[in-house]
Amino acid sequence: MSVDPPTPTLQKLRPRIAVEKMHEYHPPLAGRDGLRLDFNENTLAPSPRVKAVLQRIAAESLTKYPERQHVEVIAAKHFGLPPESVLLTNGVDEAIHLVCETYLEPQDEVVIVTPTFSMYALYAEATGARVRAVQADRTLQFPYRRVKEAIRPSTRLIMIASPNNPTGAVVESSLLLELAASTPQAAVLVDEAYYHFHGESVLSATATVPNLLVARTFSKVYGLAGLRIGLLAGHPEAMQFIRKVSSPYNVNSIALECLPEALADEAYISWYADQVYQSRIAAEQALTRLKVPFWPSHANFVLMNIGDKHKAFVDSMRRQGVLVRDRSSDPGCDGCVRITLGIMEHTQRGLVALENTLKELAWQPEN
Repeated sequence: MSVDPPTPTLQKLRPRIAVEKMHEYHPPLAGRDGLRLDFNENTLAPSPRVKAVLQRIAAESLTKYPERQHVEVIAAKHFGLPPESVLLTNGVDEAIHLVCETYLEPQDEVVIVTPTFSMYALYAEATGARVRAVQADRTLQFPYRRVKEAIRPSTRLIMIASPNNPTGAVVESSLLLELAASTPQAAVLVDEAYYHFHGESVLSATATVPNLLVARTFSKVYGLAGLRIGLLAGHPEAMQFIRKVSSPYNVNSIALECLPEALADEAYISWYADQVYQSRIAAEQALTRLKVPFWPSHANFVLMNIGDKHKAFVDSMRRQGVLVRDRSSDPGCDGCVRITLGIMEHTQRGLVALENTLKELAWQPEN
């Protein structure tokens, strides 16, 4: 009598263990109707020169693969860097992703300071590396000494935002360079997405510091968030390996056509950055008058502590047509809400809604 062979057990398709374990990020983008003071975007528009480019782009250009190199040459010249030091990316998110993919093995460690931009931990976790988070104290300033203490021989990447999101805190350039010099086995990625609202940078140091990388975005002051374009700069020796990981067509053609004009319109960039500066003064003065606790910021936003009414505060602001971001789930930010600062007209509208909301909620500062 013949016996049928056993039916093979079908295995379920599964992702890598690191992907199963990593956290998810769900940006609350749906239904963003109203004055958008929730995502730190440019609240007005990009440069008029960018608008002119968009009006003259030929449909035929969309049939061709994007060519990034000649725009990298323009961007490198604008920032005073050699072309081989610059890589254009699909926003800063891709820059972070490429750095993690280039340097991290599953047994490696990554150091970040929380609260900070969520994507640092997520991209690091996706490689299987261990994320060592150093929590800032109640001042939400950069805890340099404790960061140094967290570094081990297995540390391969340190990611720092300056100015930081969501706190607006900055790290002195001398400390960043000292950190890179003292940790030669680790890449030090400095995220300068909010550079234009502060003005201090370590970008030029990438020419001489081999393990220093700097990321910039064109989503904030330049107003190109919808085009998804950023920049990663580093020593040529480091960048040659990061380029190997990058797709050759990672930045779309429309973004590449718009970027040179956005860079060239320095008058617009200066004007918008000054609008944010004036808005920040107005916002901090209003919060002081209303006795709302907040953290001094060097970016285009302010983080304030609303306390246990943070959710009701966000909902009330939305009903008045102003969107703000609840950050109470960030480590060390219980009860916190962040408001974006843009042109003065928009900031003033936001502050009127803020004061009305505090009255509606009968809000009182906590002792």
